[in-house]
Order: sequence, then C-alpha cells, then structure tokens
Amino acid sequence: MPDEYAEFKEQPGDDPDDVLFNTLYGVRTIQLNRPKKYNALTGSMIRKIIPRLKEYQKSALASIIIIGGAGPKAFCAGGDVSHLANDIATNGDRGRSASKAYFGLEYKLNHFIATYPKPYVAYLDGITMGGGVGLSIHGPIRIATENTVFAMPETGIGFFPDVGGSFFLPRLEGQLGTYLALTSSTLKGVQALYAGIATHYIDSSVLSNLTARLSELVFKDYSDLRSRLQIIDRTIEEFNTGLPSNDSKPQLAGNLRIAIDHCFQYDTVEAIISALEKERDGAATPPQVKEWAAQTLQALSEKSPTSLKVTLRQMRVGETWNTSDTFRREYHIATQFIQRPDFVTGVSARLGHKPPIKPQWQPPDLASVTTEDVDSFFTIEEGEEGLSLLSEGEDYEEYRFLRDLGLPREEHVEEMVKSGRGLGRKELVDAMVDAKEGKIGVREKVEEVVGRKCGEDGEGKMIWKG
Repeated sequence: MPDEYAEFKEQPGDDPDDVLFNTLYGVRTIQLNRPKKYNALTGSMIRKIIPRLKEYQKSALASIIIIGGAGPKAFCAGGDVSHLANDIATNGDRGRSASKAYFGLEYKLNHFIATYPKPYVAYLDGITMGGGVGLSIHGPIRIATENTVFAMPETGIGFFPDVGGSFFLPRLEGQLGTYLALTSSTLKGVQALYAGIATHYIDSSVLSNLTARLSELVFKDYSDLRSRLQIIDRTIEEFNTGLPSNDSKPQLAGNLRIAIDHCFQYDTVEAIISALEKERDGAATPPQVKEWAAQTLQALSEKSPTSLKVTLRQMRVGETWNTSDTFRREYHIATQFIQRPDFVTGVSARLGHKPPIKPQWQPPDLASVTTEDVDSFFTIEEGEEGLSLLSEGEDYEEYRFLRDLGLPREEHVEEMVKSGRGLGRKELVDAMVDAKEGKIGVREKVEEVVGRKCGEDGEGKMIWKG
C-alpha cells in the first residue's frame, strides 16, 4: 500500500468482507456489507473505503461512484457507537483514544466525499441515520426510496449531530434542520426528498436497473462535474415510477411547518420549549399542531440536556462554517463528548438494553447545563491537536450544485414570484415544474411553499408574504 494510504492500512481484527467493491463498465460500486448490524459503520469499513475512493479518483476508467447497503433494511444505521461506548466503559482513557481515532477517520471520509471531484451517488434504500447520513448527505446525488428512514438520533444517546450535521442541518429550509437535530425526528420515503435530504426519489425495485443504466453513460473528456451530474440527473428521471399513492405530499407542511419555523427559531432550548408549550396549550392552535407540540415536548424531555444545548449552539454557529471548519470543529466537539458520562450512559440505555431504558443524564436538567459548559465544546485551546483532512484547501460555504439537483427551495420560489412576470398560482407552479423538466416531487413541493408563503393581489397574481 502506498505511503499516502498508510493511515488506512488494515488492522488486526478488521473484517475482510464488511465492504464489497465491484466494477460495471464506468461505474464503481461500494456496498456496505454488515446487514445483520444494519450496515453500521466501523473503522474497518472506513479503512477500506478511503483508499478505494482515492484510486477511483485517479482512474480515467472510473466515471461514477455508487454507494449502497447490503440487505433489505438499511443503507447504514450509523456509526457503531455501541462498540465505542463499550470500549470507553471497559477501558477508560484507552477506549476514549480509540473513539477519538474513529471519529477522526469518519470525519476525514465525510469531508473527502464532500469535496470529491467525481459523481458520487448514494442509494438511501432503508435506514439512513448518523454515520449513514455522513456517507451520503455530502455527495451531490442522494436517492431516496419507499424504504428510506432518515434521522439524526444523537441527542438521545448523549452525543450531537455530527458527520457534518453542523453544515447540512442549518442549511435546510427554515428551522427544519434545528427541529430534526434536537428532536431526532424521522423522515420516511419521499418526505426525505421534500425536506432536501434526498435529491431524487425512485422505487427500490428499479435500483439495480438504474445502476446498469448509469454504467452505460459515457462522458466527454472535457465535461466538468456539473455537466456530468446533470446527465446523471436526467438519467435517474428515466426511472421515475411516480410518487407513492399513500404519501405523495409533504407532511411537514402548512400550519405544522409554520409552527416548526416559529418554535425552533429561538436561540435557547428553554425558549423553544416555552414556544412549544404555548402551541400545545393555545386555544386557537389547530388540533394537528397541538398534538405535534405535545409529542415534541415529550421527545425533548427524553434527550440529554447537555446534548440539546450543545446541538442548538451548533445549529446557530454551523451556518457560518465552511466544510473544513465543520469537520475540524466537530472533531473537537466529539472529543469533548467522549470525556463526559452522557455518551456511554445514553448508548447503554438506548442501544444496550432490550427494551431501552431511560438514561440518567449528568447534569440531569437544562438548568444545570451552564453557558460555560456549552462554551467548552466550541473553544479550541491553543496547541490542541486538530484534524488533518484528505483534501486540504478544498472548501465551500454552501453545497455545490444546490440549484441544479434536488427540488426547488423556498428561495427559488421567492425569486420566481418576485421576477416581475406577474404569474398566477397555476402559472407559477407550471413554470417551476417546466424549469425542472417535470422532475418528480417539484409540483407538490412548490404548491406547498406557495400555499404557505404566497398571497394574491387584486388581479390574482402571486405576491410573496414570507
């Protein structure tokens, strides 16, 4: 193995078959192969994936990288935190050092994916949580299926939404990212597309045919990454089998979405809880929002108080971080968490017991988590060892190709409304569908945004209310 791969050489105990690699013409497939463990990500797997990605990067024969998971249940259910927590509980500082090394490897892989110069496609077919999100969200093309179950469940195990959560969650529309980060709420199937987690939605039954079709694509030598991704985007739409009949419209919509953006706009967890209580108890609150507020309050009450406060700070400062800042800062935050009791306590209670039990958090309540406590997660001392990245100097402030791929965002609808074209509701929606060449989900997403954010003038033309 070349010197540049020395950091990723096989270690004693590494499973030789936990990742499978295959070649199909110009496609290189990476299959996570721990189906009995829901393809939970280990150091052994990372040490295989990084060298392969480096090789594919250099190979003129490798045109498209596709990553997926073995088995019918999961793409990747997260990092193997049970192993890490057990190692800390058993071996103390030695276990913490091993956990720190694991997170360093994982974040290097995440950043490498974020800056990868070739088309990288992720099949989110099944459970996609934590570390599985890190393997997919930073790539330009992320395909959800009817089996997709997305979540960032870290606040429930005494940790924080890492693997680049500081970058992608604050950049979701409105306060969706803060809501998902604090509550660990799930998005299923096409809802991952509407939220911006996925860029495409197709039925799982056609994934193998899609892989074969993508392997037939031939790109011109001079075509850049954007043009190659646009070709892949159109190719995926060839496999459009329509939206699921029982779940075709956005669920986080209308009054519920308004309540999410209102309640989760605040900069303290206490203020968020207060806003939720007002929604729950308000006489004029719609029944659906009342029920949601009550369920959300219950969910927050079960999370680590330290995790909640650190995560909220993370959401507010992460929107200013670039990709390198994100993973270097998260590396520091992760090392702080593994020094504290909540990580081992939370993982043991939630994942180590059947059925799960209630963790005994330390500190036990929000009032006991001070501003100084939270500050320590974000203060990097002079001389502290930082995280070296595999693609140094390659950074961006927003996701590349955001406008090219995925569904239109609220700001894109706003631009169209304010363009001076004087469009009525149907004309506006049709124009945005046409601009995306009829892409699946565009009509439903735009109609939801228009219903929530727009009004009509005296002539029936759309105006932006915000």
